[in-house]
Amino acid sequence: MNSLTKVVVFSLLLILVGFTAVNEIAPSPEPKIEEVTPAVDEANSAATTIVNFVAKGEMKVSWYGPRFHGRKTANGEIFDQEAFTAAHKTLRFGTLLRVTNPKNNISIIVRINDRGPFIRGRHLDLSKAAARELGLIDIGIAKVDVDLVSLKGVNFPVIPFN
Repeated sequence: MNSLTKVVVFSLLLILVGFTAVNEIAPSPEPKIEEVTPAVDEANSAATTIVNFVAKGEMKVSWYGPRFHGRKTANGEIFDQEAFTAAHKTLRFGTLLRVTNPKNNISIIVRINDRGPFIRGRHLDLSKAAARELGLIDIGIAKVDVDLVSLKGVNFPVIPFN
């Protein structure tokens, strides 16, 4: 047999073997998924919670908006009455508060970006959107429950603004 014949026969054998070979791929076994249900005390522990709420008590709030919309706030950003922000006399800018209306049990989170209110006896001025969400627009002034929002591993929340 000459070399050309050997190459042709070898090629035919490869082709023949390629068409007759059964290429079965064994299915991979399904991965086992174990359900892990933490104990009740584990689920509520501070070690598993990223966001914590520290009760600050009851505060008297009012709201502001239309007259200040588009003006600079005390921290330098432009006031947007449709954002969930608030004014407080002493809390650091960027502080997050959970505000709950005890009359309807609605809670929201606001960010301190301004100073105020400047009326004796009031502790917090909410933006119009925040007051609307809590159902305080028509009431104007109300007592609410306030919690400081703390983030695990973050000393002070840094929230960028434009």
